Amino acid sequence: MTVLVAAAMLAACAPDKPQVAESTESKKNVVEEVIDPTKGIGQVKNVTLHNPLDAERVQRGQDIYDMKCSACHKLSDERIVGPGFKEVTKRRKPEWIMNMVTNTDAMLDQDPVAQELLELCLTRMPNQNISIGDARDILEFLRKNDGEE
Repeated sequence: MTVLVAAAMLAACAPDKPQVAESTESKKNVVEEVIDPTKGIGQVKNVTLHNPLDAERVQRGQDIYDMKCSACHKLSDERIVGPGFKEVTKRRKPEWIMNMVTNTDAMLDQDPVAQELLELCLTRMPNQNISIGDARDILEFLRKNDGEE
């Protein structure tokens, strides 16, 4: 039991792991939860960015982009089906990007910025079933695309 508690504490302190929302049971004692609308709707509440970029994460993110995103999103500002990704990491917080990728349906239904994009593009982004870890890799690739080193 002690080993499980220690492992859980170490996992919670991992520097590259985004913090996720507490379960609803642990929120019973919380009177009011403060929600930052610029971070979107989903499990990702806080992302710590590191410089320089992790080349392995960037490569994994590019592989995922090539497989799941490139048919609808260009890396430029050109809109095809969805908006172009140029400077998306300068316009949106990392949490918003990751929540959009991992919690697509709720974001399109409830997030005002995602709803504006839906109105602009007229096509609902499909849920690609991307994990939080894969979303972090995509984020790192997008940071690289936006000129971060």
